[in-house]
Amino acid sequence: MKYLYYPGCSLKGTNRAYEESVLASFQALGIPVEELEDWNCCGATAYMAVDEMKSFALAARNLALAERQSPDSPTLMAPCSGCYLVLSKTQHYLEEYSEVSRTIDSALQAARLSYARKVHVRHPLDILINEVGLQNITQKVRQPLQGLKVACYYGCQIVRPYAAFDDQVNPTTMDRLMRALGAETVEWPLKTRCCGGSLMGTLPEVGVPLSYILLKEALKRGADVVATACPLCQFNLECYQDKMSKQFKERLELPVAYFTQLLGLALGVPERQLGLHRLLIPLTLPTARGGARAYA
Repeated sequence: MKYLYYPGCSLKGTNRAYEESVLASFQALGIPVEELEDWNCCGATAYMAVDEMKSFALAARNLALAERQSPDSPTLMAPCSGCYLVLSKTQHYLEEYSEVSRTIDSALQAARLSYARKVHVRHPLDILINEVGLQNITQKVRQPLQGLKVACYYGCQIVRPYAAFDDQVNPTTMDRLMRALGAETVEWPLKTRCCGGSLMGTLPEVGVPLSYILLKEALKRGADVVATACPLCQFNLECYQDKMSKQFKERLELPVAYFTQLLGLALGVPERQLGLHRLLIPLTLPTARGGARAYA
């Protein structure tokens, strides 16, 4: 099955390591991926508060394009948590609210597009667990992540409010994937707690402590790395560690990687193809000889 890939804005910019690792890992697994042609911004979660209908229109254009590009099996993969949420929310609103449906259909018609509500929006975790399957992934592991303790961080948006493929309160798909790759996952209750989101740039006195609490708890539980599925979460948790260290007078130095980077490593994909050199805090994996190897 071919999956249409919607990168969204961040995966083409500051979070290109996520795109690199998604595409490289899926290629290693033999999963065909084709980028959505002429895609545009999803409307973003923040834009919802400015003009919800225009945000729906932006997202719906991408859905219409996906339907046109792949009319037989329109499955749209959205790795970014924000994009995944907005595209999913747009679908729900088009189905549940006739006024939204009429307005968006009219906007699409003006752009010479139409949307028949056939697209299935899916997250990479959903595809890996429920389509590819853990058994098939395990068979392709070349470099097991043995000895690595991973804190799996899902963030707010891929399971709330629409728990399409995992539990809202206690998601487990990423944990199961990491264990299938040979890693050990740490039990921690903060896997869906907010990292601060955009508050890092608007109200840092609120945002910074939220990220600090997550990292502090991951370290407390023995994590070697935080694995995430959200570009903004990755940015907040990694890039503000110096500021957190100064503010809370405690040295923080915990790698924050995309789950697809860890997947790619286990599959034997070269580190630069996974964007591991883009990490600000190097990821160190235990070696079979009892030493360690750093990726940065």
